[in-house]
Amino acid sequence: MTEVDKMICRACGNEERASEGYPCDGCETFICVVCNLRGVTHCKACQDKGEGAAPPGPGT
Repeated sequence: MTEVDKMICRACGNEERASEGYPCDGCETFICVVCNLRGVTHCKACQDKGEGAAPPGPGT
């Protein structure tokens, strides 16, 4: 049996390597590096609760 070091990003839902992610600023669940580079600092649940503002979209 091999160990799998992957987690589901709680912002976008993609499965990524756990060592390359960041904690949500609200609840510390896993956020992938791609979301972090896009400015996402809160998971979907925290964004829905209003704890984190959604990152600005293109052209804003």
